[in-house]
This record gives sequence, structure tokens and C-alpha cells, in this order.
Amino acid sequence: MLTLHFAPNTCALATLIVQEEFGLDYRLEPIDFGAGQQRSPAFLALNPKGRTPVLATPQGALSETPALLDYLARLAGDLLPADPFDQTRRIAFSGYLCATVHVAHAHRMRGYRWADDPAAWRAMQARVPASVAEAFAVVEDWLAPGPLVMGETYSIGDPYLFTLAKWLEADGVDPGRLPRVLSHRASVGARPAVQRSLALVEQLRR
Repeated sequence: MLTLHFAPNTCALATLIVQEEFGLDYRLEPIDFGAGQQRSPAFLALNPKGRTPVLATPQGALSETPALLDYLARLAGDLLPADPFDQTRRIAFSGYLCATVHVAHAHRMRGYRWADDPAAWRAMQARVPASVAEAFAVVEDWLAPGPLVMGETYSIGDPYLFTLAKWLEADGVDPGRLPRVLSHRASVGARPAVQRSLALVEQLRR
């Protein structure tokens, strides 16, 4: 049995979607950021970074979205490219989403990670629409062969991109300037596993 420690409005959604896609046996453990549960001793024992997602497995806890998606794909034997070059391209794309796209987004609400001065936080927030748009311009070009992250084949990169693309409007980015990203978000969002995952998230919010 897997346990996904999950908070709404985080990249943990991508891991949830992949679990639903594979029909894995898992339990969802909500983490309330507003109540500071991510800083509780019990949670920090699982992930000293104090962030979600965390996936508790029979062998121990795992964190970091690219690693969790890769683990689940290997566990299920699916959604991983067979060709070594394509495997590495997919890893590179997930790395870009994690290290560049997600970090640009995080400057909107987590400036305290990089500076102590509230004025610096506001400067970071003001830059978010431009920095996120610049990051997604690279994604837009990546999708040019289309329609999916790996061309015609659905992979674990697709729910990850879908999750981050859901934040475009909140980050002040006009998705109309990213037609391929917008089309990808719509098509992935229509998948049954994604719909089930979004319904679970809504239940957690009630």
C-alpha cells in the first residue's frame, strides 16, 4: 500500500493523477498547510524539507515530484519511453519543470525562501507574470511536434505539465499566448484519471 501525503494547490496533483492512471492501491493523506502540518514532527520525520508530495512506500518515504513520477511509472511498467534518448529527453523536461517553471511560480507566494526583506518579496511577485511566461515559452516550443510532451505518446511528463499549467492564470499569464500549452491542458484535463483526481481534490477542500 502506498500513502500519498498531499496538499491541494501543489504539484502533488501530478503524483495523484499518475496513481489514478495506473489504478494503484494507495491511500491519500491530506496535509493542511494552513495549520502548519508540514512542519509537524511526524511529517518532518517523513520529509525534513517540509514539503509535499511525499510518497510513503513499503521501503520508505520518497519525495520530489520527478522522482515520484518515475518511481510510479517503473512500479507499473508504463508511461516511460523505451528509447534511451527519449528517456533522457523526458527526464530533462521534468527537470526543467521542477527547477525552472515551478520555481518561477513559487516566487509569487514564497519569496521568503530567497530573501528576508518584504520589499524583495514584492519585487519577486511583480516579476512572476513575466518569468513564468518566459519559462512557458520554452514549453510551448517543446510541444511544437505535439500534441504531448513526448509527441504522440502519453507519458508521466504530461500530468506534470498539466499540473503546473493549471496555475497560469493565477500567475498573471495569458494562456491565450500559449496555444499549444492550452491545448495540452485541455486534452490532458479530459482524461478520466485526471477527472477522478480533480474530484478527489475537491472533496478534500470541503
